[in-house]
Amino acid sequence: MTAAGVPDAAPTPDAAPAGGLWVTFEGGDGTGKTTQATLLETWLREQGRSVVRTREPGGTEVGVLIRDIVLHHRGEVAPRAEALLYAADRAHHVATFVRPALERGDVVIQDRYLDSSVAYQGAGRVLDAGEIRDLSLWAAEGALPDVTVLLDLDPASARARLDAADKPFDRLEAEKSEFHERVRAAFLHLADAEPARYLVLDAALPADELAAAIRSRVLSHLS
Repeated sequence: MTAAGVPDAAPTPDAAPAGGLWVTFEGGDGTGKTTQATLLETWLREQGRSVVRTREPGGTEVGVLIRDIVLHHRGEVAPRAEALLYAADRAHHVATFVRPALERGDVVIQDRYLDSSVAYQGAGRVLDAGEIRDLSLWAAEGALPDVTVLLDLDPASARARLDAADKPFDRLEAEKSEFHERVRAAFLHLADAEPARYLVLDAALPADELAAAIRSRVLSHLS
């Protein structure tokens, strides 16, 4: 375990189910994940690929209910309860949505996966990151994406983007800067531990440069 509260060595769970391609987008709030996921989806569809977009939490009907609790519930949610709710969403989402899509041969583009739980509930909430990861892997039956794009941006710049969007903050976006610093450090450590899966990009770069780098990595898998 490192000072950032992230496991030093990643276990070797199962790869993504055979057939399709699974791409997840990770990073702090305000780093541009939705923009890049949309650009990638558009490009893949232009190549004739069957693509599905999803997110955690909220990729299923059950997930929408859980999302409302963990992100928009205005009362207190205990850190361990929050972690368990994310894991419950993940178990249902992977079993009923992600695995069937991959088995059909679709490309799944997903906003957040278990790495977010390790970063937000592990490092951010100061829980045991190894336990959070193990819980998520158990919930998802060991499934990991083929590619995880980490859009990295310092929290001050990310907060400025969120402020400019002029939308209400959810429970995690509203956390203090120290929380988001811990989250960023955790994401970077996770990427260092699994370089074969991760593509780390400076989210301050122009959107078209980021999109080109993402396309290049995805194309190498499709080829």
